[in-house]
Amino acid sequence: MHATIDQTHIAIRARNVTLSLGSVDILKGIDLDIAAGESLAILGASGSGKSSLMAVLSGLERASGGTVNVAGTDHGALDEDALARARRGRIGIVLQSFHLLPTMTALENVAVPLELAGSADAFARARAELEAVGLGHRIDHYPAQLSGGEQQRVAIARAVAPGPAILFADEPTGNLDAATGAAVIELLFARRQASGATLLIITHDPGLAERCDRIVEMRDGQIVGERRP
Repeated sequence: MHATIDQTHIAIRARNVTLSLGSVDILKGIDLDIAAGESLAILGASGSGKSSLMAVLSGLERASGGTVNVAGTDHGALDEDALARARRGRIGIVLQSFHLLPTMTALENVAVPLELAGSADAFARARAELEAVGLGHRIDHYPAQLSGGEQQRVAIARAVAPGPAILFADEPTGNLDAATGAAVIELLFARRQASGATLLIITHDPGLAERCDRIVEMRDGQIVGERRP
């Protein structure tokens, strides 16, 4: 099931996507189009397959079957190194558990990926992005010296700094209290609005899903419905 979208402006297209681990079928024939610039929520309970779908669409996981086309690139035709190159600078990912490097400062956590991607002004861009997320005064702090909300702000800055065309966020407030989570979501949408990126959010929170342009609901590895708020 997929909505009709202008076919010339597709950011992500999935057709009959399956994912199996051993004898367990996790994704069972997913068809989905996501328009460039759209914000989409994948809503579902734990175990519904939504995080696995994000992993496949972002290129972190390879589909067992079907086709995944992201920004005009067929992920199925790429090896692991080529997939990593396809993600670099084009896809930003924010995860529930932050995944900051503990031995690097906030500034380094944002700047080093930019440097690896060949950015000549990595530290200046990282500093500007950390200031944009309200952490200009915390750039020299290490993750252990930051609160959960601050760590997620660093993670958002790291994801957004390269100017990716597509942003993925997997339960971005899962480890945060309600007030901190709400502030982080406001920030995520604001940074996405500033960049015009396509945004895909994985969530079990209907309230968060309602913030998006479109909601796709998953159950048992399948899309069971979609709607616009």
